[in-house]
Amino acid sequence: MTHRPSIGLVFTIVLIDMLGFGIVIPVLPQLIMHLGHLPIDSAAVYAGWLGAGYASMQFIFAPIIGSLSDRFGRRPVLLAALLGFGIDYAVMGFAPTLGWLVVGRIAAGITGASFSTAYAYIADITPPEKRAASFGVMGMAFGFGFIVGPALGGLLGTLGPRVPFFAAAGLALVNFLIGSFVLRESLAPENRRPFSWKRANALGALMTLRGQSATVLWFVAALGTWQLAHIVYPAIWAYFAIAAYGFGQREVGLALGMVGLSSALVQGLGLRLLAPRLGETRAVAIGVIAVCASAILYAVARSTPMVYLAICVGALQGFIQPSIAALNSRAIDARSQGELQGATQSIGSIAAIVGPPLYSGVFAKFSGPAAIVHLPAMPLLVAAVFALASLAFFLGGTRHLKRGGVTIAAF
Repeated sequence: MTHRPSIGLVFTIVLIDMLGFGIVIPVLPQLIMHLGHLPIDSAAVYAGWLGAGYASMQFIFAPIIGSLSDRFGRRPVLLAALLGFGIDYAVMGFAPTLGWLVVGRIAAGITGASFSTAYAYIADITPPEKRAASFGVMGMAFGFGFIVGPALGGLLGTLGPRVPFFAAAGLALVNFLIGSFVLRESLAPENRRPFSWKRANALGALMTLRGQSATVLWFVAALGTWQLAHIVYPAIWAYFAIAAYGFGQREVGLALGMVGLSSALVQGLGLRLLAPRLGETRAVAIGVIAVCASAILYAVARSTPMVYLAICVGALQGFIQPSIAALNSRAIDARSQGELQGATQSIGSIAAIVGPPLYSGVFAKFSGPAAIVHLPAMPLLVAAVFALASLAFFLGGTRHLKRGGVTIAAF
């Protein structure tokens, strides 16, 4: 049976967390340019390496945190991460040099590795047939956080590029207090397993996939490739909008607010109303088509309404992650959900290590003074190719899942 109060609480925690995350996005380019005295294309490259450092920490710590949550429960892991987020944002707010930003992003990568625990929490309390919708609720929390967060960050940024970081630190600490008093444990004692360094190290988590079914491996490949495609947005979108459309931090914040609103509608309402009728296969295919269409729209956009049209079309990509994750969770037993989520996030972190430097490098080559061709949207077009590859892996997984006797919707 689904535990509605618990789902609502985790939704609130993730929402506040993403609100804090979204607040800092519009001002981060300005802060990097200010601290490093860099132009936009060079700032994007620096941000790409910051993103790689963040993802490297997630790669190392995601399986550790996932295995710890399988051993000690989800609650203590989530609370520790919330406290860590608050400290991290404060460090970044006070950063006097680019080096301190690096320290802040490394700390954020460690604490951010706990998002897999939030998904494992939902898997604990939700029956298999309802997990796609429940994972969609988590996606809705991400979306709502991006509705208010970036817009608020753009407004707070007018008071100074550091103010949004302090606001985010306050939100994270409030979140920690809420969770401390009302978050219940979701993992039953009989479903816990001993901690093992073999499973808890990054390579060990990947090695555990060797014993999984072909279905799980196909879906993990699909999730990893999709992560490589999707990382283009947090890695480069703000820099792209500044270079391509001349957006300021206010315009970036409002545009990202629209990204959050449209994503929330798709993942919260669209998944609940349409996913059961479409099935996971059609939902993923629609999402990938939307990614490709939005990339083309971004490339040809010459006005703000065209940018917003691209945002709305691209929101349909919200079908992809929850649908793949739901089928993947049905292919493994309850005792291993945390480990699976940790290993999956490790795969995604590898993609996130490669993605930001890749996309920022492409951005610099197609937007800087020495650009081959002035096409700042090129990183988005490259990401669309990876999204198509993700669809191919996903279809391979659905074929294996059918052979295992699980009914899924197909074309």
